[in-house]
Amino acid sequence: MKTLLGLVLILTLNSASAQKTTLYHPESNAAADIAAATEKAKQEGKYVLIQTGGNWCTWCIEFAKVASTVPALDSTIKTGFVWYHLNYSTENTNDIIFEKLGFPQRFGFPSFIILDGDGNRIHTQNSEYLEDGKKSYNVNKVQAFLDMWSPNALKKEMYGR
Repeated sequence: MKTLLGLVLILTLNSASAQKTTLYHPESNAAADIAAATEKAKQEGKYVLIQTGGNWCTWCIEFAKVASTVPALDSTIKTGFVWYHLNYSTENTNDIIFEKLGFPQRFGFPSFIILDGDGNRIHTQNSEYLEDGKKSYNVNKVQAFLDMWSPNALKKEMYGR
């Protein structure tokens, strides 16, 4: 009986572990990753969308879920951005990168930073303003945020002249 109970426990733990979402990678070289994302964005005429947080952050996981499963949001991100998840955890706080980005952790997690194709920070967004007041994100608010900070929104041709 103990063997059966032990086997059930192991299978349950393995199943829970397999279902754990891994968006953030503490072992990664964030500076190199962001440089590569910036270069890719420049080549593709996009911006970099940095989502700060960690695999421990339920709001971070929720944002990624919403942004990936709502077709309009997913399309907007894929069309206008290179999306990067910047880790902040006990394993790696990426202090130098967070300082370079203007300490976005002051807003809590997740927070979002938009970089242009040259790596210049053009916006930092507190995710609180994108929430639905419950336990998720307001799709319209997220869409407006992405639209307002997309490469097209900042082209002077959009505003006459």
